[in-house]
Amino acid sequence: MTPSATAQPTVAQALEIIAAENAVAVRGLDAANGGALDDAARVIRDANRVFLLGAGRSGIALQFTAMRLMHLGLAVHVVGEVTAPAIGEGDVLLVASGSGSTAGIVRAAQTATDVKASVVAITADAASAVSKLATVTLLVEAARKLDRDSTVTAQYAGSLFEQTVVTIGDALFHSLWLDSGQTADELWPRHSNLE
Repeated sequence: MTPSATAQPTVAQALEIIAAENAVAVRGLDAANGGALDDAARVIRDANRVFLLGAGRSGIALQFTAMRLMHLGLAVHVVGEVTAPAIGEGDVLLVASGSGSTAGIVRAAQTATDVKASVVAITADAASAVSKLATVTLLVEAARKLDRDSTVTAQYAGSLFEQTVVTIGDALFHSLWLDSGQTADELWPRHSNLE
């Protein structure tokens, strides 16, 4: 969708568009995924270590989740960081790819399955290559970055998908946090003190 020069929304109107689209996307998550959201939380909770991988903005969105899972006390690694070790059996790889076909993410998911690690995939394409490799697939009803017709979203490229990745990550964290019985004060010492 190309913004119209004659109907340019104000920033406040753009915020309303984004908020409304996010509300629809979030409401659709449970219907699109059934019990998969809780399945994903269980797989993450029970894993030895959690690895997270996404490309571009999806990868940045997953870094939000990586930080919160670390605050929870889980062993967390962002793939591509120099300190990330090899994934192995009993670990989980959490990936985000709107298309589900990003080559590096599909290769990583294949590697994870080859070593008997679990894969949790957040994607907008249930029939994608990464979905076929996943232990649990979380389907997001949002445009992928190459979808440019305004049928799913008025926002540019994969923006709605990436915003929903952040929301799913926070929801997974919140559910796991409540399940853990830890207080906010118990999580606080894990926050960075090197800022």
